[in-house]
Amino acid sequence: MKKDKTHIHWYPGHIAKAEKQLKQQLSLVDAVIEVVDARLPISSSYENITRLLGQKPRLILLNKSDLVDKNELKKWVQVLEEKNNAPVILSDAKNSKDLNAIVKKAEELSEPRIQEIMRKGLLRRPARVMVVGMPNVGKSSIINKLTKSSKTKIGAKAGVTRQQQWVRINPKLELLDTPGIIPMKQENQESAQKLAFVNSVSENAYSNELVARNLLKILDEKYSNSVREYYNIENEEEFSLEGIAVKRNWIISGGAPDVERCAAYVLRDFRDGKIGKFILD
Repeated sequence: MKKDKTHIHWYPGHIAKAEKQLKQQLSLVDAVIEVVDARLPISSSYENITRLLGQKPRLILLNKSDLVDKNELKKWVQVLEEKNNAPVILSDAKNSKDLNAIVKKAEELSEPRIQEIMRKGLLRRPARVMVVGMPNVGKSSIINKLTKSSKTKIGAKAGVTRQQQWVRINPKLELLDTPGIIPMKQENQESAQKLAFVNSVSENAYSNELVARNLLKILDEKYSNSVREYYNIENEEEFSLEGIAVKRNWIISGGAPDVERCAAYVLRDFRDGKIGKFILD
């Protein structure tokens, strides 16, 4: 029987195991870095993160910020800091300007627990910080940038990191990389669709055509001029996969527009930042 992909549902077994391990490892760390996709500052944040982490100090990294309009993102930094009572730093895998700020803030958030340990008569140890986030938000890429190496396994598909691993950043800081965590049930299908836009959901869980159609609808509502100009679609013309396919001369036998090919290209164009720099939340 063919699987219905109009409703996105994806919860791999290794992620269920990862969440259980994450809870067990929390007692070992002093603070947490949550990595969020800057294009989805709300939808790519684990909705139960506060319940999961408890009172652990948290630093939020708005990653892939190079794919977003900086002026629009500044407003989101303030919103997230007030909402979560946590510091927020902009980051992207290509730029190293944020390195010192991330390391300094991680050490700062860890210091109260280290002082508590030292008051009990134990020697000072490196700050221990856990890195968490949805699949494919760039956790491992951030750690690789911090270590200036490729010690963690990375990839462009959701769910590449399958197990926890410790990485020493410097003598004062150690990071625990964790597999991506997602909600057990994708009850909010609007958020699930947005996660599919940025490839944070397995490609097996959705139809490219349906997701691309929803993406075009949101882009036309929020950034109509930019996306229509990119695809050369006039204001009076229908903005659709069919229209874009005809403009690109992607035609299949019988003269019909190649919608499947067009959907794949639209998703790739958005994920690569070719269409423009957008925030979809």
